[in-house]
Amino acid sequence: MSVMIAAFMRGVTRLNDFIGRWVALLIFAMFVFLLLEVGFRYLLNSPTVWTNELTQMLFGVYAVMSGGYIMAHRGHVNVDLLHSHLKPRKRAALDIVTSVVFFIFTLALLWFGIDMAQESMSGWETSYSAWNPPIWPVKLAIPIGTALLVLQGLVKLLEDIAVAFNLDYYTPQESEPEGDQL
Repeated sequence: MSVMIAAFMRGVTRLNDFIGRWVALLIFAMFVFLLLEVGFRYLLNSPTVWTNELTQMLFGVYAVMSGGYIMAHRGHVNVDLLHSHLKPRKRAALDIVTSVVFFIFTLALLWFGIDMAQESMSGWETSYSAWNPPIWPVKLAIPIGTALLVLQGLVKLLEDIAVAFNLDYYTPQESEPEGDQL
């Protein structure tokens, strides 16, 4: 059983890592589109009607699809006045208790996001702007990104349970955050 739990945890983290790295490339597209708009507007005196709206839609997808990746790499902002002073097992126990709030919020977002995406897709919703692009793909990204975040939250909960109760399917060295530590 512990092998299956560990495999699930690794699989979800790898999936979020893969998607997060690809979604991060949207930054370059947004950068190019905004530079293009500045060039057309100020150098050619011919602003576009589509670059700002497309950049906003790409940023929306970027924001909702990156949550699982950020959680996997411990990048979300924490208020840790108490948290940072606790020993690992007590910290994990506190995280288990507070995970209830996380799951209430994310599961509600998933529920309403699915409803919103289905409604948008059923009518092939567009933005009703001068450019009028379809916005249903952006709304579809909301439940997909939220589902990835919920799955990564489940991985975090399983890690916390393993640390709090000293279980063998998880060792803390496996998921140390990458990058600089403050």
